[in-house]
Amino acid sequence: VLSLSSQLSSTQISPKEGWQVYSSAQDPDGRCICTVVAPEQNLCSRDAKSRQLRQLLEKVQNMSQSIEVLNLRTQRDFQYVLKMETQMKGLKAKFRQIEDDRKTLMTKHFQELKEKMDELLPLIPVLEQYKTDAKLITQFKEEIRNLSAVLTGIQEEIGAYDYEELHQRVLSLETRLRDCMKKLTCGKLMKITGPITVKTSGTRFGAWMTDPLASEKNNRVWYMDSYTNNKIVREYKSIADFVSGAESRTYNLPFKWAGTNHVVYNGSLYFNKYQSNIIIKYSFDTGRVLAQRSLEYAGFHNVYPYTWGGFSDIDLMADEIGLWAVYATNQNAGNIVISQLNQDTLEVMKSWSTGYPKRSAGESFMICGTLYVTNSHLTGAKVYYSYSTKTSTYEYTDIPFHNQYFHISMLDYNARDRALYAWNNGHQVLFNVTLFHIIKTEDDT
Repeated sequence: VLSLSSQLSSTQISPKEGWQVYSSAQDPDGRCICTVVAPEQNLCSRDAKSRQLRQLLEKVQNMSQSIEVLNLRTQRDFQYVLKMETQMKGLKAKFRQIEDDRKTLMTKHFQELKEKMDELLPLIPVLEQYKTDAKLITQFKEEIRNLSAVLTGIQEEIGAYDYEELHQRVLSLETRLRDCMKKLTCGKLMKITGPITVKTSGTRFGAWMTDPLASEKNNRVWYMDSYTNNKIVREYKSIADFVSGAESRTYNLPFKWAGTNHVVYNGSLYFNKYQSNIIIKYSFDTGRVLAQRSLEYAGFHNVYPYTWGGFSDIDLMADEIGLWAVYATNQNAGNIVISQLNQDTLEVMKSWSTGYPKRSAGESFMICGTLYVTNSHLTGAKVYYSYSTKTSTYEYTDIPFHNQYFHISMLDYNARDRALYAWNNGHQVLFNVTLFHIIKTEDDT
């Protein structure tokens, strides 16, 4: 069993922790039980201790290069001093000659002495530089000794390996853990943390989203302001562009939308056509409507909205399993109905009728085939009810989350990011989720 908390990555989002195993035990069947916090991709390579070790090693390398430069300069100056030594020996012989015959040779030898002294004048700055270099070399040696002590301490703490070996071991661990993640079955919601405010823009009501089926390199963001009287969708190439307001494209939909409960799934936008229970599938690539279908018996135009109103009768969403519609019907006494949709034709493949009143729900979202319903859109909201389509059973829950800006008009789960996207009173925010997982084994069917 593995409990996983996945951290989001964006311009303003920068998780600080790597893989961490919090606890381990063994269940009655002998299977390993552990709790792990998972980072974003490649986070392990930026582990704080590895980064510190790399920086220290780079600093030592730079200092070694500096000492080498000093050594070369010292060797050069040493050759110059040897040359000056020969000249000084010549001066000594001249002084002896002057002493022997100071009268007759005084003038001649004085001139020669002056010329020799002129040649020796450049030696003065060389000697001064020697003094400076000697001080620098002493400082370098002292600092390297200190760094070596720090490096030794780190190596004793995390193992006697050089940085590259440590880096490769971390990458290997990350690969094994991510292979393990691929064996994870769908998880149960345990906790919601955040929010992280990505941007402040638009009206009180709206929707923003990314495609959960997009590739890792495709991080496009779509932005739909307001819950009615609009059909302009703004596209951004990345979260960074979204934050800075650098639009890459706009789409003028053929119909106005109703509510804020749209979803982008596998390159297409699914939305509720204004003043109807018709679902539209619109392709961003072709700019055309690929399918449209009426959601039979579904209430619309504020007949069965969420608690905040805003024509939020029909909520379209996606999770690890596929595409869903959440709504209410007269036939189910205004209680929530969950329908799994065919993403191509929009046909209802299967439906589940719950006992939770749609008008009492603040928002809802699907994770791994389970619908989670909040009890309000205002301060103090929490996930209060869940319904599993796998077992056709429900339970009352108590999972609080921080409604930072007091009014939520959109709350959708993104399976790729493992996060909740929310429109919080004119603020676009993200919530992290903690899921409880079971690891598949070879014996599982």
